[in-house]
Amino acid sequence: MKHSHIRNACPVLLLSALLVLAPALLTACKKAPPEGSESTGPKTQGPAAQNQVSKTAFFLNTTVTVTLYGTGDESLIEECFALCDRYERLLSRTLEESEICALNRRTQNTLSDETLALVETGLKYSALSGGAFDITIGSCSSLWDFTARAPSVPDREALSKALAHVGYEKLSLHGNTVSFSDEGTLVDLGAVAKGYIADRLKEYLVEKGVTSAIIDLGGNVLCIGGKPDGSPFRIGIQKPFDAQGTPLLVVPVSGWSVVTSGTYERYFEEEGKLYHHILDPATGYPCENNLLSVTILSEHSVDGDALSTACFSLGLADGMALIDTLDDIYAVFVTDDYEVHYSEGLPDRFSVSGP
Repeated sequence: MKHSHIRNACPVLLLSALLVLAPALLTACKKAPPEGSESTGPKTQGPAAQNQVSKTAFFLNTTVTVTLYGTGDESLIEECFALCDRYERLLSRTLEESEICALNRRTQNTLSDETLALVETGLKYSALSGGAFDITIGSCSSLWDFTARAPSVPDREALSKALAHVGYEKLSLHGNTVSFSDEGTLVDLGAVAKGYIADRLKEYLVEKGVTSAIIDLGGNVLCIGGKPDGSPFRIGIQKPFDAQGTPLLVVPVSGWSVVTSGTYERYFEEEGKLYHHILDPATGYPCENNLLSVTILSEHSVDGDALSTACFSLGLADGMALIDTLDDIYAVFVTDDYEVHYSEGLPDRFSVSGP
């Protein structure tokens, strides 16, 4: 008889040293509100609060918090939430009306320009990582449900059959039309969608004249500029499995994205073994490589989203080697002995505080 134990870990918890973000992180640990609902987010007290607004809502199966500085215009955040809803209805693997769901059902093979752009990015990183990151993991990921009340390991035979359909080479693009060489191949953009959407929110806010903001999509943190006084935002990278959300490192950033993939985000235990949500496309099971987390610092959040998963799957040596070939992208790897490993130039570029 199998015995499973569920751990309710927060999603990728990136802590800001700014007081304004700390309450939002506590919200992320609580039971999520119904989809589309919202609540007023954290605000500072005193004169600064008159020129700042922050709100939290639940989209993309996670808590979304947008904090604006230099304006109290809540309508800008409402439009950000509307964009989250719109993109979720394009990119979700599980929403029946989404383009990706229709693509996987083979009832639609022509994509909108926006969905196509993300599929192209996903294929780019699938190839760059040699398949360690693979947007066709859908046949396997659909068998795992880490949000279930009582999650369990999928049947071994079913997972083996699903694995045969994984392989980004099985998907090809011809303009906006998608074709598959394997009818069992399913697309899952979950490892890149939040980063892509965060970038779209930033574009919208910048177009509206916002010069200082933090966009947090369940831990995918993207900054617009720095703090109103010109200093950088201080973003903390959580110590894995720390119940208090203690920051292991603090990274000052202005205008950059900070994205973490870690074993502590979503996981459960069955018969004494921990199963986390980062699946290895080569096996269909969670990656086993002595890593606890990978954090990517990049200008664009979609790059950080894809690379945090790709580098976690590749492991420390190969993941670090990949990052060191890329311009203006940096990484922090945390191994299961809680040792911190930096990519070339990161400590000097960002003045990291911590180990």
